[in-house]
Amino acid sequence: MSDRIETVTESPADVVRGLYDALRKGDVPGVLAKLAPEVIVDEPNQLPYGGVHQGREVFVESVLGAMMGYADVAVTDAEVFEGPAGVIGTLVGTLTAHTTGEEFPLTMVEIHQVEDGAVCKIDVFTKNPHELAAFYARAEAGTQPRTQ
Repeated sequence: MSDRIETVTESPADVVRGLYDALRKGDVPGVLAKLAPEVIVDEPNQLPYGGVHQGREVFVESVLGAMMGYADVAVTDAEVFEGPAGVIGTLVGTLTAHTTGEEFPLTMVEIHQVEDGAVCKIDVFTKNPHELAAFYARAEAGTQPRTQ
């Protein structure tokens, strides 16, 4: 019998899957557990929470806090692909404005860098950042989209 203890290391893709699972459940401590303490998150500049954010707490406050401050976030699908350049994740879901009930389809592609079992960098790309920014502006103002 051996006294050796084997540790199972999560693959980078498994780390991102765990992050997405926590996001889907709204489990903020679970999200934090998958992020490196000084994680860098780069969001499209057009968004109200756009720009480069560094640190787990900053991410939760500045990005998640801003998103959830205006709308309920429902992640309906997530896929993860691992390759030599890192881990690519796709997130699909719906935002529902707190003020108006307007629903907005959300599609994001993220490039993750994972080191030592934690996400240390996320570069976020949204399919329609200008339309998403307009949704947040309407949600903040409590107005509905204009119909033509």
